[in-house]
Amino acid sequence: MRRGSLLLALLAGLLLAGVGLAGPAAAHATLVSTDPGEGARLETAPDAVTLEFSEGVSLGAGYARVVTADGDRVDTGAADVDDGVLTIPLRSDLPDAGYLVSYRVVSADSHPISGTFSFVVGDGELVASGASAGEGDVDPVVGALLPAARWLGFGGLALAVGIPVLALACWPGGWASRRLRRLATAGTVAVGVSSAVGLLLQGPYAAGSGLSAIFDPALLSATASSGVGWAGFVRLLLVAELWALLLPAWRRGSGPSRGALVLAGALALGLVGSTAAVGHPVAGPWPVLAVLVTAVHVGAMVVWLGGLAGLLSGALRPETPADDVAAVLTRFSRLAFTSVVALVVSGIVQTVREVASPTALLTTAYGRLLMIKIAFVLVALTAAGVSRVWVQQRLGVRRSRPAGRSSLTAHAFAATADGPGDDGPADEAADARRRQQAEGVTEHLPSLRRSVSAELLVAVVVLALSAILVATPPARSAVAQPVDVTLPLQGGAGESGTVQISVDPARPGANTLHLYLFDDEGRLTQPAGIEVALTEPGQQLGPFDVDLEPAGPGHYVGDGTDIPGAGTWTLTVTVRVDEFTATTARTTFPVR
Repeated sequence: MRRGSLLLALLAGLLLAGVGLAGPAAAHATLVSTDPGEGARLETAPDAVTLEFSEGVSLGAGYARVVTADGDRVDTGAADVDDGVLTIPLRSDLPDAGYLVSYRVVSADSHPISGTFSFVVGDGELVASGASAGEGDVDPVVGALLPAARWLGFGGLALAVGIPVLALACWPGGWASRRLRRLATAGTVAVGVSSAVGLLLQGPYAAGSGLSAIFDPALLSATASSGVGWAGFVRLLLVAELWALLLPAWRRGSGPSRGALVLAGALALGLVGSTAAVGHPVAGPWPVLAVLVTAVHVGAMVVWLGGLAGLLSGALRPETPADDVAAVLTRFSRLAFTSVVALVVSGIVQTVREVASPTALLTTAYGRLLMIKIAFVLVALTAAGVSRVWVQQRLGVRRSRPAGRSSLTAHAFAATADGPGDDGPADEAADARRRQQAEGVTEHLPSLRRSVSAELLVAVVVLALSAILVATPPARSAVAQPVDVTLPLQGGAGESGTVQISVDPARPGANTLHLYLFDDEGRLTQPAGIEVALTEPGQQLGPFDVDLEPAGPGHYVGDGTDIPGAGTWTLTVTVRVDEFTATTARTTFPVR
């Protein structure tokens, strides 16, 4: 127990240190800037509207369009997405009027993002925008079914892969168990159903449609061409091949041949990899490393939970010989310990990447869900510790060195092993110990089954929380990040220099605003006058004027700039070049 307590303390320390030291980084796409900006008034119509996101996005089953106040579309051709920049080409004959830009894109981690903003050409009237950039609305039924399908898939993967691993590494006689065979079959079916349902639901999820659109050819085509779609098809194919490969071994009641075993291992790794290579790991920094860490996490989960299910349904049955139970337990406990260590360490790495700061654990939905999951994991580890103590106490055997045998203890993390010895009293003593061990297993098996049942039940809840977390924006993308952007100043005869804007920390309350004005040659320049205003169109807040103080040539500071509340705020800078000419720049940024 002391070793386990020290391990948990060490892992908790690593988690807190990692989260505390991790720097801010973006994951899950957010809108960074638009051109024209929100509420911009242009003298001439632009050739295109561009939207820049914090990470790669795709249109997929979404849309991008520009319409008039009457709802007539003025975009032409197909919108283009390149490295997180969405470009919507416009007609060349746009009259003076207000125009509304609406979009729905899919981020690299498969979540939809939608929003609207408007701009004006000439003397037209501004069109009210109905929604700020943020999470795209999702049909509630689709939103509930997707996590359920993922949960089914996670559990099915644990059975389809974890049960054969248990039979191969811990219980060779398990290949003849009908219970294990049925569990592996159920897991295979669950993975197949989960993959198929996920493929059907991804299109409506991305498009914001209901269940009536699951067979829409356009949505199915968009899903098939996406990373999520490819991963789903790969899982369907791999799980079917794995079951077909292992079926002869289940039927004859013995393990697969060496060639079949190598191929089965490759298929199992492919299943784990295709599960890890979607969602949050593929977005944000270090995607290759993130996918590898997630694959380790998924693989460890599969071995641990699949083994627990196999133990409970097969090896720990009253009809299983006590000698077999003892052998299986000692082997699986060692495997389970390795899996748990891999699971926790990889989970820490994932937490550091997806949370990034201690504040995000408490202030975001992702962080709070993650803390609940960690609490359940600790409960599961406690139950696992009880099982380990049971094995240590009931199966522990010490052999003396003078008899020519090595001193070993059969416990949860090291299998018993017999060294060379001679026939005679030593063998009689060994037989007596085995009989005593068998009697202990038989007498106390019900208590072990209760402990393993509790461990497995809590793990099922952890899987459900994991399925929900997959669909939740990472905590670090939901925590405000300082704004630092350089924008062109527009108006008068066209562009006239640039303005660099920084807002820190971009949270409700007091913030520090810095502005740097540059001319066309990149030199700091002093204007005739400058004004800054903040608005939140979605909540109809503002405009709020920002008090500025000069801090040097072309440099202005708004110390203590107050942002009243959370939302997607628009900051507008108006620079007076002379008495008759003014230029403007706008940027939108999230405040959380």
